[in-house]
Amino acid sequence: MEVARFIFSLFGINTYVVYDPATLECAVIDPGMSSKREYDALDHFIGRKNLRVTHLINTHLHVDHAIGDAYVQKKYGLPLEAHPADAPLGARAAEQALMFGITERAEAVTITSPLQDGEVIKIGNGVLHVIHVPGHSPGHIALYDKEDGFIIGGDILFQGSVGRTDLPGGNHNQLIEGIRKRLMTLPDDTIVYPGHGNETTIGLERAHNPFL
Repeated sequence: MEVARFIFSLFGINTYVVYDPATLECAVIDPGMSSKREYDALDHFIGRKNLRVTHLINTHLHVDHAIGDAYVQKKYGLPLEAHPADAPLGARAAEQALMFGITERAEAVTITSPLQDGEVIKIGNGVLHVIHVPGHSPGHIALYDKEDGFIIGGDILFQGSVGRTDLPGGNHNQLIEGIRKRLMTLPDDTIVYPGHGNETTIGLERAHNPFL
């Protein structure tokens, strides 16, 4: 499968479109659009590639990663897939927006297709494996494409850093343990596409990440 990244203005959030170039099915992951310009950027890419959106997935439900959920649901008629442990965060999307001083409207987010650890998501001929790694949020997941060697990691692991754990539901020890046991066991050349910032690899983070 192939990965397209969009950097949207709210906290520099990375939104991903993962697609199978053979079947043209795709998933929109962590939609962080909060303006017409950003909605149009996503829609134009999907239209230009002739993609068919079959999944809307959140790695977690912090407002910066979920503020575009309502738009994608309405535009493409999709259920929202996320881990149920993050349901309370989705319900408090407007409250989260106020806490971060976000002026954009944030609608409550409801998970309509719960994901569990070990579940498999099919996108055309491709497969994403759900890996539950709590600590940044209770229901945080990573999405692993074993065949193509990449992970959509949300706010778990960054280039030289890890996700913050000072927000409600955060747990630093749980996060570090999860990264070590669930992600650092993957092949060194596995590409990590994070929720913010540039991509990295498991091997680089194993060798150089000061938090691990």
